[in-house]
Amino acid sequence: MPPAPPPAPGLPGMRLLRRAAGRDSPHLPGGRAVARVAVDAQGADLGPGEVAAGVREAAAAGAHCVVFGPAATLETELAGVPAGTVEVVDSPEWISNSEEPAAAVRSRRDASIVRAAAAVADGHADALVTPGSTGAALAAGLLTVKRMPGVYRPGLAVLLPVPGRPVLLLDVGATVEVRAEQLVQFAFMGAAFMRGAMGIEQPSVGLLNVGEEPEKGTPVAAEAHALLRSLDSAPFEFVGNIEGGGLTAGDADVVVTDGFTGNVAIKLMEGTTRTLVDEIRSAIRSGTLSKVGGLLIRGRLGELRTRLDPETVAGAYLLGLRGLVVVCHGSSTRRAIANAIALADRAVGEDVVGRTGAALETAGVSRAASVPADTLGAR
Repeated sequence: MPPAPPPAPGLPGMRLLRRAAGRDSPHLPGGRAVARVAVDAQGADLGPGEVAAGVREAAAAGAHCVVFGPAATLETELAGVPAGTVEVVDSPEWISNSEEPAAAVRSRRDASIVRAAAAVADGHADALVTPGSTGAALAAGLLTVKRMPGVYRPGLAVLLPVPGRPVLLLDVGATVEVRAEQLVQFAFMGAAFMRGAMGIEQPSVGLLNVGEEPEKGTPVAAEAHALLRSLDSAPFEFVGNIEGGGLTAGDADVVVTDGFTGNVAIKLMEGTTRTLVDEIRSAIRSGTLSKVGGLLIRGRLGELRTRLDPETVAGAYLLGLRGLVVVCHGSSTRRAIANAIALADRAVGEDVVGRTGAALETAGVSRAASVPADTLGAR
């Protein structure tokens, strides 16, 4: 390992891993040529070493990362990565799931998630990936990365592994109670993400509801339906209300709802998938003939398992901030971490944040400066 250069402003303890002599830092248009992804290596069930292994895979594929965590562990795992692709910031402190997120983020400025978020806020990184506490990620996003201008509340979005086409569901827990104008903003955020990160030029957007008729559901849902239907120049196709079965049928590219409903829906789908897979496995192992049949379809079942694997879609995406935040599952393996970094890198390259802000402004659905933004913890 070469001697560490002087710490970057605001990032004490930074180490550079194998940057080629004379090579400039990567930069985006107007500065950097490629995106930098800040990675919080703390809080993962499998430890910072597994996160570092994911960073190694991402770096081998061309990503540039700034990794926050225990330097000794990270440097051991990251030794030999491609020149100039990874920096390590020694950040042994972290925020656990048992702590009150907002208070911890405000008081523990040296925690890895806070320092990673600060790197995005300061422009040293362009997106953030973390397998740590979802609450801490949301708090750090709101307090440090901050909302995009005109956004009421960020939305937590998940790509559902629907065979044949991915479906983005938001919100899945960031805002339990919403207003109609927030649901409209979620539609714009989700559409911009699917266009930039997934390559869907004109995404379709649906509103999760108990029926397809416009007047169905709560007053908030009915008002949101009317607002979305009235838009003249939205960068998406509003397809109306979608019932629960439409989530897995792929009736829309983006499905918006409040955080309470979205969280229940995603956990129900995850539990149903696990139960179904377990039952299929048990049925195959129940007798000699079924075991032979299982061998015949093993390849196809493997493909199905891969498509339904949450690690394929990396985690949840906190949209509506000034930088993309990807919140991975706490149990994420190196593959999930690498996938999250790759998706964040692509979203930055496609300017998902900038496109979202422009679309909100053009459609006239941005929060007016005279209207206060929702405070952290508002539900």
